Parts: sequence; C-alpha cells; structure tokens
Amino acid sequence: MEKRTNQKKAYALGLAAVCLWSTAATAFKLSLRHLGPEPMVFWASLTSVIVLALVLAVQGRLGELRTLSWTRARFSLILGALNPFLYYLVLIRAYDLLRAQEAQAINYTWAITMSLLSIPLLGQRIRGLQFLAIALSYLGALVISTHGDLLGFRMESPTGFALAMGSTVIWALFWIFGVRDDLDPTLRLFLNFCCGTLYTGVWALLAGFPLTPNLPGLLGAAYIGTFEMGVTFVLWISALRLSQTTAQVSNLIYLAPFLSLFIIHFLVGEAILPSTLVGLGFILAGTAVQKLADRRSGP
Repeated sequence: MEKRTNQKKAYALGLAAVCLWSTAATAFKLSLRHLGPEPMVFWASLTSVIVLALVLAVQGRLGELRTLSWTRARFSLILGALNPFLYYLVLIRAYDLLRAQEAQAINYTWAITMSLLSIPLLGQRIRGLQFLAIALSYLGALVISTHGDLLGFRMESPTGFALAMGSTVIWALFWIFGVRDDLDPTLRLFLNFCCGTLYTGVWALLAGFPLTPNLPGLLGAAYIGTFEMGVTFVLWISALRLSQTTAQVSNLIYLAPFLSLFIIHFLVGEAILPSTLVGLGFILAGTAVQKLADRRSGP
C-alpha cells in the first residue's frame, strides 16, 4: 500500500512535539520542588496511562487490547520495567542532583550510547566516523559536567553525572529491545506505562517512599505524564507516518535542546553556563556525525 503523506501536517505535528518536549526539563525541575522522584514518576506514569487510554478510545482502538494474546503483549509489559520505571526514576534523580540545563544536555548522548550498545547486542560494527561521533558526544558530556575544567576534572555532582549517563543506557536499551516488538507504537506505549506504573508503585511502597502528593506536585506530575510521556509520543509518531521521509521530521529534534535552555533560563531561573552551550554543541555535532555514518553504511 502506498504511504499517504502530508508534509505540512507532518511538520506541524513534529514541531508541536518538539515544543512540548522542550518543556520537560523545566517541568522536572519545578516539580522536584514539591515531589520526590518516586511519587513524581508514579503519578506521571498513571497520568500517561489515562492519556493514552483516551487516545486509543478516540481512535476507536480500545477493543484491540481485548484481542491481544499474552504472547504479543508480554514483551511490551516487560519493557515497562525499562521505560517508564527505571528510565524516569534514574533520570529524575539526576535532575534532582544537577542543574536542569546539565541533565537535559547530557541526556542527548543517548543516541551515541545506543550505537555503542548495538555492537554487543545487535552484532553491529563500529566504523571510523562513529569513533568521531562517540568522542565528540562524550567530550561534550564531560565539558558540561566539569563546567569546562577538563584538566581539573572536578564535578559538582559525580553521582548526578553518573545517573544522567546511566539514564541514556536504559533509554538506549529500551529502543534496542523495542525493535523486536511489532505491536502498534501507541498500544505498546500504553502497555509499557501500565506495567511501569505498577512497578513504580510497588517499588515506592517496598522502599518506604510516600506516594501522597501535594497539589503543585500532582499538577506537575500530570503535566509531565501528559506532555513528556504520553500525548507527545503520539504526535511524534503521527508526524513520522505523515512525512515523506523520516529525516525531514526527525531533524526537528535538534531544536529541542536550545528551546529547552531558553525555557529553563526564564522559568527555572538558571543562568545558562558557557560550558553547557559548548558541551551541547559537541553532543549535537556527535549526533550529526553519527547520522552521517549511518547514512554511509546504509544500503
């Protein structure tokens, strides 16, 4: 069947998704003033379940859940342990320890992390340009975490840096293993978040983290669940489906970190450090080189 495209609509949906994702770092940091990581992830994930259920209902597809076999559904349920459970718990703990600008910039190294993990997990080979991409991206992460003092190698929060880098490993694993899941993306996300919400709730109760939110914290978690975890992925998936090529829409994601820094500065009140801009430049350059390497090694 010929793919139906609408490039203007694809760009509009893609830009909407990018703009919403650009608010995520600010939402994390502001919400952390009222909620700890565990209750934030729990209430945000629960919100995402509700939002995705509404999306499926509007699309007339809730009935598909009843026809899913356990064999097809179980992999999506297992993936919920990676995202949202582990990924967001680790990421938001990183935000708790780092400046929002630092955590969000370091998080963009996930594409390079995925390339590295694809070597042992998918049997892929690493080539010349990919070495350059890795070096640029991780150099950028170090510039950000050391505030440019690479020789002194002093970090304000080594734990926060480790958590931010660890979150990229979890996110990369989620996408690598997700390749094997042929379930529709929206259905898959719904099942991921159903299971992830359960995991988060059980973990919080066993570890003694109270889940009772205050109103500002609950509103922040609801915003995150709707616009970082839930509906924004649906917008992005729709944009990719409507676009003539994936690259035409996926390149819009390069706008997100800079929009995010602008929002962080004005809403969180962080002064944007020169080291953040330089480090982010290295990371995005590494990502661009990685895309070039993928294109050259493609069929």
